[in-house]
Amino acid sequence: MYYILLFIIGVVFGSFYNVVGIRVSIGQSIVRPGSHCPKCKHPLSWYENIPLLSYLVLRGRCKSCKQSISPIYFWFELLTGLLFVLAYHRIGLEKELLVALTFISLLVIISVSDIKYMLIEDIVLLVFLVVILIERLLIPMPFEYMTIQSPYFETLLGGIVGFIILFLIAIIGEKILKKEVMGGGDIKLYGIIGLVLGIKMTIVSLFIAAFLGSLIGFILIRMKRIKRDSPIPFGPFIALGSLITYFYGVPLLDWYIGLFSL
Repeated sequence: MYYILLFIIGVVFGSFYNVVGIRVSIGQSIVRPGSHCPKCKHPLSWYENIPLLSYLVLRGRCKSCKQSISPIYFWFELLTGLLFVLAYHRIGLEKELLVALTFISLLVIISVSDIKYMLIEDIVLLVFLVVILIERLLIPMPFEYMTIQSPYFETLLGGIVGFIILFLIAIIGEKILKKEVMGGGDIKLYGIIGLVLGIKMTIVSLFIAAFLGSLIGFILIRMKRIKRDSPIPFGPFIALGSLITYFYGVPLLDWYIGLFSL
């Protein structure tokens, strides 16, 4: 029952996160107007606005103008539901589950906006910065994430390390390549990720994100879907690397260290 409940809550919140990620980036209210077709502005009735089901029943098209609706809405609703279930599966009904769901929410929203507009909005980061700081004060970081003894110093230093590493990468990359290699939103985002993951796990997440970004970029270039110098949004890879680290980073790090002790 908990799996089903978390999945339903996840897809409902995922629908809202789509709205936040898409509307905030273009300066629109997340409240008004209500849900509508982005092409013909047809207001959606309740049965056209059921997460997942409406998209499937309407075959991904607006009932009014018959134009296709972006699959982003469907896939991020489904993804949020699955991630909420994964969080419960890995953590159970512990206080840390609240941090996990907040973390997932942030990463889903920034992934939507980065894929759609290649933007990560400051207002979204600011809201989640406040929420996650409060949560980490009330819910200390799990011991296995920690590098130092104090969970509160670990949280603070994790945020600082995350921000500084991305900031240095941006500065060095710009001097070498003579172009922007890292957006300001990515840099600020990693500061928040550091608050959740701590020092060593933040570094692990960056390695995973960079590896995945490089791999997918290489594949897209080989498939001629993008050019070698085409920019691609890094936010989704940051999100994926951070979630893999949050849920599986400790055994992955132990496995990696074990390779050198054989």
